Amino acid sequence: MTPTPPAGRLSRRRLALALPSALLASGCAAPSRGTGRAGNPIVLTLLSHYASGELKKALQRPVDEWNATHDRVKVATKAVEFTDLLTTFMVRQAAGQGADILQPYCLWNGQLVRAGVLRPAPAGHAEEVRRGYGAAAVGSSSVAGRVYGYPTETQTYALYYNKRLLRAAGVDGPPRTWRELEETAYRTARRDGYGNTLVQGFGLSTYDDSTTVGQTLALLNAAGGRFVAADGRSTAIDSPAGRAVLDLQHRLVAKGASDPGVNVYKAFASGQVAMVISAGWWTANLKSLMGEAYRDVGVAPVPLPGADGRHATLSTGFMLGVNTASEHPREAWEFLRWLNADKVRGATRMSALQVSVGSLTGRADDMRTLLGAGGDPNLRPFLDALAYAVPEPNGPGAQQAKSLLRKNIEALWTGQQSVEEALRTTRRQVDQEVSRSW
Repeated sequence: MTPTPPAGRLSRRRLALALPSALLASGCAAPSRGTGRAGNPIVLTLLSHYASGELKKALQRPVDEWNATHDRVKVATKAVEFTDLLTTFMVRQAAGQGADILQPYCLWNGQLVRAGVLRPAPAGHAEEVRRGYGAAAVGSSSVAGRVYGYPTETQTYALYYNKRLLRAAGVDGPPRTWRELEETAYRTARRDGYGNTLVQGFGLSTYDDSTTVGQTLALLNAAGGRFVAADGRSTAIDSPAGRAVLDLQHRLVAKGASDPGVNVYKAFASGQVAMVISAGWWTANLKSLMGEAYRDVGVAPVPLPGADGRHATLSTGFMLGVNTASEHPREAWEFLRWLNADKVRGATRMSALQVSVGSLTGRADDMRTLLGAGGDPNLRPFLDALAYAVPEPNGPGAQQAKSLLRKNIEALWTGQQSVEEALRTTRRQVDQEVSRSW
């Protein structure tokens, strides 16, 4: 999952002052580095957001395997909650305590490269990434065309729908076009006599980035539009495609088919949302929450503006890269190749890790091997989307640009701005942000 990251643009010094000293003191000091000789191994630190639960266990399994089979180089994992991850990267770097291996949200890559935190991948590793992963995953792990790490979790966006609610409204299957999406949303939406929402036809929600920006960009990509121009220096959302997306969302809210104040994660699992666009990580979560009712859940590609369009959607993701401050970059890249490129029983260890927690990597061949004929059919549309997904723009100002876009989308949904005002304000604010970030 890619929840809302911290948006700050503080200098390294101000970040260090802002972070509680306990963070630097508790578990952040580098371990003994070792020499790589017998009895005194090099110890690489890996810092991620896999801080608890199944993700923590899933990462530790291959790390334990590596440590049991390698005497000269060992790996120690450290983790913080996702909301602290970017700040921790920056603060530890400023304090000279940066981990050897980092797992950033790819949206931050441009910012981390500009700050001198991420080391470019050596030629052989960069070629392995380009050869082994889909274009969206390669794009996410690259900045200005240069690869900086191995993609790990890769999320594509598709349309979740409740089969039972669609059948009850007389709808045979998921919409393929925006016109069908609107018609289905209006037919499935329900309110009580007081105007309270009982069922959202199409789930729009101000809950987090994934439900606000994520599905907006998925629709924008499906319409052939883009949020940021190819050179990364200006926004491209103030376009016919961007206007069409915001017009669509505005109509759904104005006509009562969408209620942005509802937490769509809870509402969909409770059968109170007929359709919503979200990322593939949600399938495992829905299975756990819904139990037998999960059989009502279907997944289809993001609907297109017209029947003759070409599929496109959004992809987000994480990667593993090596810190510029690491004293042992060769050993760090060696471990990352072992984890992300070497195959065991037809798939890489990272792909097996992600599938074990209901997620995907950008290695489509691994996913087909691991999911097999008996896998959850709801993961297939996300796997198929690896071939046509568009990665989030990840220039130096990407996080702030995303936060500004979210603010203006929510202002539109809540009636504070018109479509034209939202587009104009987004263009002005994001242009100012991304143009000064290079």
